[in-house]
Amino acid sequence: MGIADELHEERTFVEFRRKVRAGEVLSAAMQRLLQDLQFTGRLTLVVQNGRVLKSGYEEGYFRQHGDASNVEGENARKP
Repeated sequence: MGIADELHEERTFVEFRRKVRAGEVLSAAMQRLLQDLQFTGRLTLVVQNGRVLKSGYEEGYFRQHGDASNVEGENARKP
């Protein structure tokens, strides 16, 4: 690999990291769908060699997580 190729790869990776950190990993169309649905949950992507191998979602992930901590708190208060 030449120096130009290495620089291009490095710049591409820096841009990838920036977009991930900024939350710019979804297309505008997907973001609109999530907003229209008022989706709250977790999206998961498994990527290998630049291709999506598997994707999925857990709807209500944050609500379930919060409910579990509330249940633990209630149990702790009971004699």
